[in-house]
Amino acid sequence: MAGESTNWWKTGIIYQIYPRSFQDSNHDGVGDLRGIIHRLPYLIELGVDAIWLSPIFTSPMVDFGYDIADYTDVDPLFGNLADLDSLIEAAHRHQLKLILDLVPNHTSDQHPWFIESKTSRINPKRDWFIWRDPAPDGGPPNNWLSEFGGSAWEFDPNTNQYYYHTFLSAQPDLNWRNPTVRNAMHDVIRFWLRRGVDGFRVDAVWYLIKDDQFRDNPINPDFHRGTLPRDALIPLYTADLPEVHDAISGMRKVLDEFPDRVILGEIYLPIERLVAYYGRNLEGVHFPYNFALLTAKWEARSLAQLIDKYEAALPLGGWPNWVLGNHDRPRLATRIGADQARVAAMLLMTLRGTPTLYYGDEIGMRQVDILSEQVRDPFEKNVPGIGIGRDGCRTPMQWDATRSAGFSDADSWLPVADDFRTDNVDCFRKNKGSLYWLYRRLIDFRRKHIALTEGSYTPLKARGDLLLFGRELREERILIALNLGPEPIAVSFADELLCGQVLLSSFADRDGEEVRAGIDLRGNEGLLMTVNRVGLDN
Repeated sequence: MAGESTNWWKTGIIYQIYPRSFQDSNHDGVGDLRGIIHRLPYLIELGVDAIWLSPIFTSPMVDFGYDIADYTDVDPLFGNLADLDSLIEAAHRHQLKLILDLVPNHTSDQHPWFIESKTSRINPKRDWFIWRDPAPDGGPPNNWLSEFGGSAWEFDPNTNQYYYHTFLSAQPDLNWRNPTVRNAMHDVIRFWLRRGVDGFRVDAVWYLIKDDQFRDNPINPDFHRGTLPRDALIPLYTADLPEVHDAISGMRKVLDEFPDRVILGEIYLPIERLVAYYGRNLEGVHFPYNFALLTAKWEARSLAQLIDKYEAALPLGGWPNWVLGNHDRPRLATRIGADQARVAAMLLMTLRGTPTLYYGDEIGMRQVDILSEQVRDPFEKNVPGIGIGRDGCRTPMQWDATRSAGFSDADSWLPVADDFRTDNVDCFRKNKGSLYWLYRRLIDFRRKHIALTEGSYTPLKARGDLLLFGRELREERILIALNLGPEPIAVSFADELLCGQVLLSSFADRDGEEVRAGIDLRGNEGLLMTVNRVGLDN
């Protein structure tokens, strides 16, 4: 119920950092932990509450850290355990939480567990991974496909069996039906929680369990050329199996051994299936990441329906969350256009639930075009030509107009955007009308207005490009009006007694303006207003 929650992960704002691209401190063109420590004052200034780091564990970096060779150490590319300890300590000193990216579905093929598993069929760790005999014709055991293209089975001539990999062949899947594997991963979780980490974002969690009968996945009748090869099959037996919830519940129980920690799940599923990951009696993840806005059609009526559908699907007590950008999807400002980036900022920071902000979105960083010879993403290399490369949303943070956008004094691992000399933190700090300052003000307003962090959500009737809703808690009532189109909109409310004032305009020039039974919005403008009532009929 609104007002009862005080958990930091409910009232705070999470800021995702892709460590390779945030700040380089040792002149090698790749971001690192010391670089993040150096930039903590910026995050404090911005006003976020928690930092989520994409993987920093020991890795051959075939998939840039999502192929882990040691779950309890830091890759030298990013620093060492002492550096991570220093980051945890510095973050906590400034009341910032630190969330790590846990990848339990698979390891690197260089992980000692897999190296041992691969030695023979009778090795004690053989059943830690998913091994199967060839089909009668010598081919893969079934038709399962990799998310990154091709068969999901890789043949090992040494033992004459195939092993399963949801992603790259260099990322063998762990066998989560094996209790010993679960216990080993639980120990990994405890290792980091004892070190002071505040929680985990769990990667690819809906893939943890596979069909124990290894049945073929059904053919997708809607598949057509030009889409991802994996979509040729419906992943009925390789994803979102009922048993996955027991595995997640086990991780949650370990997390609950420690006070005030959080576990968040990466789950790309339709809303009606996504909400199951809260678990029976909310014993699953604290919240499964809601990625609906990443692919939603950016129009008012579609978004209104999406928000209503999500709110209605949440289980009793389930806490909502919203995401507008991440390391796997094209940049927000490119998806919806720079003119709407301000409106998107207001939407993210005023919807009910926890917002996650992707690094650089607060300055409107755009998707960078990556030349073929610059491609680093293994997904793009495996499935070229259909525009699924993720490099363009992972480019270096644009700090200033110096070499490599202030990210490094060396050539950066990915190219910086062409606009870095004008679109960067240093320039936008000096411009109080910038998107950066809008985010700072929105974040400050969230902190000061409990209706925005813990209040109820009330959808309000609207037409055309107008998205209208209220947030309310006790005596505080806030109205949010967003114009998702380029033309001005005049909003008149049937209730002539409505009155209040503008708290914040996305253009930062209407603070304090009086509101009486109506309001005018310019094209691409958002307004946040205090009002004397929220239950309007306009």
